Amino acid sequence: MPTKKRKIRKLLVANRSEISIRVMRAATELGISTVAIYSLEDRFALHRYKADESYLVGDGKGPIEAYLDIQDIIRIATEADVDAIHPGYGFLSENPDFADACEAAGLIFIGPDGDTMRSLGSKVAARKLASAAGVPVMPASDPLPTLPDGADRIRQLALEIGYPIMVKATWGGGGRGMRVIESADGLIDLVDQASREAASAFGNGEVYLEKLVRNARHVEVQVLGDHHGTIVHLFERDCSIQRRHQKVVERAPAVFLDDEARAFLCEQGLKIARTANYRNAGTVEFLQDADSGKVYFIEVNPRIQVEHTVTDWVTGIDLVQAQIRIAEGGRIGDPESSGV
Repeated sequence: MPTKKRKIRKLLVANRSEISIRVMRAATELGISTVAIYSLEDRFALHRYKADESYLVGDGKGPIEAYLDIQDIIRIATEADVDAIHPGYGFLSENPDFADACEAAGLIFIGPDGDTMRSLGSKVAARKLASAAGVPVMPASDPLPTLPDGADRIRQLALEIGYPIMVKATWGGGGRGMRVIESADGLIDLVDQASREAASAFGNGEVYLEKLVRNARHVEVQVLGDHHGTIVHLFERDCSIQRRHQKVVERAPAVFLDDEARAFLCEQGLKIARTANYRNAGTVEFLQDADSGKVYFIEVNPRIQVEHTVTDWVTGIDLVQAQIRIAEGGRIGDPESSGV
C-alpha cells in the first residue's frame, strides 16, 4: 500500500566510517540534519565530526558490539528527536529486529521492512523465494545445525550437495562467514570458523552450505522499489574480481554480457524484487558458470552496498538520496520526489 509522505528533518546514521560519512553527505545535500553514533574507541573518528550531532553508543561495549546495540541506538534516536535511521551496510543493516524496533519507536527505517528482510536477508529464505518465482538457484542446504551435536548431519548434507562446496553466513555479506571446503577433511572446523565469524560480524552465527562453481562470474543487479508498487532495476555490476571472497574491482557494465543476456539477468532480479514486494534499495546477486553460461541466483543484499557508487556513476543517480526520498514516500518516475 502507498505510504503517507513524511518529511525527514533529522537523520541518525547507525554506522561508522566511510558509509556513515557517505550517508551524511547525501542527507546534507537534501537539507537534512545528521546525527552520528560512535563507540568509545571511535571517539576521535572522522564520521563523528562530520555530523551535526554525535553521541556515544553502547555504554562501554566493544568497538563492534557498540554498533549492534539496538536498544541504545533507539534510545539515542529518541532523545535526539530524529525522524529516521539509515543503517548503512554491515552491522545492523540486514537485521530485521532492528527495522522492527525503528518502526515500533515511530522512526523511519531507510531500507526494506523487517518482514522483507526475513524473506530476503536470510540467504536460505531468499533462495526459496527465488525458486518460487521461477529463478534458477544454486544447490544448497538449509541452515546448518549447531555444533558439536549437528556434526554428523552436516557431513551428510555436504555429501548430498557434493564437493567442492562453500559454507556461507545465512545473514550479512561482505565475504564474512565464508569458507571454501574441498573435501570432508576439515569440514567441521571450517563450518565452526565461519559460524564464529558470522556471529561476530552480524550478531548471528547461522550458516549453510552451497555448491561451489569454480569458474564463475559474479554479477549483481541493482534494484529500487517505492511504496507505490513501482520496482525498477538500474542495470548490473560485474564483481568477479575478488580476493578472499571480498570484491576487489567492481565495474559496469559487465562486458561479457550481450544485450539478451543482460536483459535476462535484470529481469530475473526484478522477478525476485516483485515477488518480495521490495521497497527501497537492494542488490540481487547471481553467479554465471563461465563454462556452461548458466546463471544461478545466490542471494539478495537488502541494503545499500559498498559498491553502489559504481551505479551512481553510470546512471547519474545518487542511490543514497534516492533511498531517503523513497523512505519519505517519494515515487519512482517523479524526479522531484525520488531522484529516479
